[in-house]
Amino acid sequence: MTIVDEQGRAEPPVASGETDTLLGFLEFHRATLEWKCAGLDADSLRATVGASSMTLGGMLKHLAYVEAHWFSRALHDRGLGDPWDAVDWKSDPDWDWHSAARDSPDELFRVWRDAVLRSRELTSEALADGGLDRLATRGWPDGRRPSLRWIVVHMIEEYARHNGHADLIRESIDGVTGE
Repeated sequence: MTIVDEQGRAEPPVASGETDTLLGFLEFHRATLEWKCAGLDADSLRATVGASSMTLGGMLKHLAYVEAHWFSRALHDRGLGDPWDAVDWKSDPDWDWHSAARDSPDELFRVWRDAVLRSRELTSEALADGGLDRLATRGWPDGRRPSLRWIVVHMIEEYARHNGHADLIRESIDGVTGE
């Protein structure tokens, strides 16, 4: 039985296997970011808090890139896709963050949702080819390669950390608070 909270997020299963539990938490954190960014205009998605240059729009675009990096490039050694393949990351390593200011809310959500959809498909493919123990095709320079399990846990951590930032930014925009 899936329980959906008042923000429309499916709560992670409370008594399930490892795969369903991990993917449930990843989906919950994805939905939390979407909730924190929902209904905002372009100016609000560009808003910052204090000395930080972090924005909700930048967060959407950054997490879309992180999805593509881990699930497409690292896990399957496939291209990142549009818009990532055209970026000169060496000359502009924070392109995902600051280029978001030029994008409309619709474009930011499209890029993020497309990345999440592709990541779900690539995760399903990897689960069918070794499960959570499946190693990424690409790894670190020392030869280590993370498992799909490691990638999913890392993505949960990445979303959880940025959802904390999103809470602060959203509250500064219109007072909306919660998780």
